Amino acid sequence: MTMSITFETILSSIEKSLQHSLPAESNPAWIRNTFRELKPAVTDEHIQNLIKPCRGLMDLGGKRWRPLLMVLTAQMCRESGKNAPLSLEQTYSVTPLVEFVHTASLIHDDIEDSADTRRGKPAAHITYGLDTALNAGAWLYFLAPAVINELNAAAEFKNSLYELYTEELRRLHLGQAMDIYWHRTPSLFPSTEQYTQMVHCKTGTLASLSARTGFMCGGATKEEAIKAGQIAAALGEGFQILDDVQNLTTGNPGKKRGDDIIEGKKSLPVLLHVQENPEDKEKIATLFARAAAEGINSTSVEECISLLESKGAISKALERGKSVIQENIVNLTEIIPGSSKTQSSSLIRELFNGMIKKFQEKN
Repeated sequence: MTMSITFETILSSIEKSLQHSLPAESNPAWIRNTFRELKPAVTDEHIQNLIKPCRGLMDLGGKRWRPLLMVLTAQMCRESGKNAPLSLEQTYSVTPLVEFVHTASLIHDDIEDSADTRRGKPAAHITYGLDTALNAGAWLYFLAPAVINELNAAAEFKNSLYELYTEELRRLHLGQAMDIYWHRTPSLFPSTEQYTQMVHCKTGTLASLSARTGFMCGGATKEEAIKAGQIAAALGEGFQILDDVQNLTTGNPGKKRGDDIIEGKKSLPVLLHVQENPEDKEKIATLFARAAAEGINSTSVEECISLLESKGAISKALERGKSVIQENIVNLTEIIPGSSKTQSSSLIRELFNGMIKKFQEKN
């Protein structure tokens, strides 16, 4: 079996689990598991106001690398001789915990950023209305841990998953609070250290949730799972940096080049430039303000990008992002003695190296 077929097989099982936990069309069994008993006055039309915004975004695609990482880390632990509390099939059933949180965060992120598009289509709040999208995204956060209820596992293990989930969700919202505070204040430029902490909370927490859940499902110790989460958060930082760079080069998929400038995002290229050229702070703040007022076609967008390119901030951010990822790929597969030689650790390395390669091909 080749690596690519292995990935396809895993991803196929992940999609089945996502469809089971959030079907496009509700059914009596799913309704009972999700809401318990409902009176006939509650119709499927009402329930679809929750399902459609969430399922619609998930059906547009996405890399699915977070649930993939969860499954691979769990399998890596098993292959390393750990006594796993869950079977592989049960592990697949937990993947919505990761992907639903990611989807919910995207719906809310687009609302908070006033973004018009996501994955090349109108954002959920544009298609369904702000109130419906906001409510559906919040509901999906609460639907995610419902998969824990269905596990045939020890109560102590299930409680540990709940504890992990709620901890990471609190960190996620702290990271978002930091990001919002910064982009609402054009003249405020945080340090690169503050940026790192924000990203470890906002983006990294989803990677941490994936790896820690995988390690727990695979039988790792609490200490090993915590370490895996810290390393995965750093991986999340690396990919956020690559997203920062792509936004200012080719543009993120389904987005227009430079829309981070419209939103006033203090991305790493911006912070590196300001750190080395503090005299440009006021100019960049002015360009951000103009871009926000005039929209994506404002000349200030390209002017700001050109300024960042002129001193090499974008290329420096790119190198840092790749370095962070490559270093932590190795670290993640060496937490458990002997795990670096397992088939699953090879797949983890291939997964992340392949993501870097695709990024380089597009940029």
